[in-house]
Amino acid sequence: MKPLHFKIPKTSGESVRVQYDEQRHFYENLHFHPELQIMVICESTGTRFIGDSIGSFGSGDIVVLGSNLPHVFRNDKKYYEPDSELQAKNISVFVDLASFEDNLFSLPEAHDLQRFLLNSKRGLLIKGETRKKVMALLQDMRTLKGFERIIQVLIIFNLLSHSTELEMLSSVGFNANLNESDNRKINDVFNYIMNNFSEDIKLSDAANVANMSVNAFCRYFKQHTQKTYSQFLNEIRIGHACKLLIEDKWNIRETAFECGYDNISYFNRQFKDITNFTPTEFVKLHNTRFTKDFSLVETAQE
Repeated sequence: MKPLHFKIPKTSGESVRVQYDEQRHFYENLHFHPELQIMVICESTGTRFIGDSIGSFGSGDIVVLGSNLPHVFRNDKKYYEPDSELQAKNISVFVDLASFEDNLFSLPEAHDLQRFLLNSKRGLLIKGETRKKVMALLQDMRTLKGFERIIQVLIIFNLLSHSTELEMLSSVGFNANLNESDNRKINDVFNYIMNNFSEDIKLSDAANVANMSVNAFCRYFKQHTQKTYSQFLNEIRIGHACKLLIEDKWNIRETAFECGYDNISYFNRQFKDITNFTPTEFVKLHNTRFTKDFSLVETAQE
């Protein structure tokens, strides 16, 4: 997916910006920006696309998005319903790395920091105790101004530079083509798939949205996502299936149908290929081990 270049609003002379957003749903177009972004999901659920990585997001997640890394956090369908009262809330810290690179980041003592910044270009999911510590530091940043805010960013960077609780999201070989000439086309396809993945949508349907032949669309899609159309669609469907199974709204067969599969055997096979678990194993795993501490997130919303 070719992303939109996104300009972060900032005041003159500001190298670190803290932004709290509360809206019906997150910005829904794939985009990128030169600033490094640390994003806290305070309240929201959906599917995240970071580089060539696809996964679910929910309240309490913290993600680091490196400079010029294409991404979008697409909320679940229920956020787009006309009568929905749901809110998508997040705290983001945007860091203008150019303000530091020629001096601070080039110091010999910044070796670990340089490695962290390099890894951030793949997108990082912060986990465990590190997540709790970063959450508290980010909440404090909302009240800090000037140089105190810069010091807080450096404290967070230092913590992340030495943490072993960071999951790299995008593949090491991902290299986005940032030509913006066909932004509208690829985002139209992206939105079509996200709005219709639970239906029986075919390759030809997506090709028609892009106004391309099927063969040309296959080449185009693989070039810009590093996935086939079928892989992309299955990852979205299985990601949604995982969410439904965790929420315990439907049984496995009903979940498969809800996610666009009319063949339970094919659903089971795709689920195993993508998650490394059968649907039954996944349900048992999350019934016994799925816990999450949202106390810090609740504080962020006060």
